[in-house]
Amino acid sequence: MTKGPGAPAAAAPGRSGAALPPPPRIWNIANMLTMLRLLLVPVFVLLLFADGGHDPKWRSVAWASFAIAMITDLFDGEIARRKGLVTDFGKIADPIADKAIMGSALIGLSVLGDLPWWVTIVILARELGITLMRFWVIRYGVIPASRGGKLKTLTQGIAVGMYVLVLDGWLATARAVLMGLAVLLTLGTALDYISQAVRMRRQGLAQEREGR
Repeated sequence: MTKGPGAPAAAAPGRSGAALPPPPRIWNIANMLTMLRLLLVPVFVLLLFADGGHDPKWRSVAWASFAIAMITDLFDGEIARRKGLVTDFGKIADPIADKAIMGSALIGLSVLGDLPWWVTIVILARELGITLMRFWVIRYGVIPASRGGKLKTLTQGIAVGMYVLVLDGWLATARAVLMGLAVLLTLGTALDYISQAVRMRRQGLAQEREGR
């Protein structure tokens, strides 16, 4: 039977009329790993301060929980991107989980007297400052994570993990050197992000003026 002149044509597959794939569910594997990292934060803190906070056995268990949290940080974002599981919840929860586990470790170690407070302040101030700066320029674009930023995160994680353990001798010296490198990377990448943000904002403002 032929269609009349007023009958709508069937939507061709792949065109604008085709049905879009459903959005990913919130409870997917990537977000579950992020939630696991958030749940590990209070567990890690309790283990870190168990029995006065300086018992080697408890500190080893605390290190294990910290290591698990760091491992989930390596995989949840990658899984979300590869499997198409990126959600608004994940975009918000993932950086919160990252800063929560790292911040609790730095503050806890400083409270116990194992890590100088100035190191904790420098790292946390950098993380907070960069986060605020991203919001400052978000209307003009997103500052991508650089290789230096990824190296900074890796170095911080390894150095902090070594401070969680009770070490002495050359291992204690090695972790101090590694933490020094982490601080240098923290400051160096901060300057790089600030430069990108200022440049991006200037370009955005210039484009807005041209569009008027």
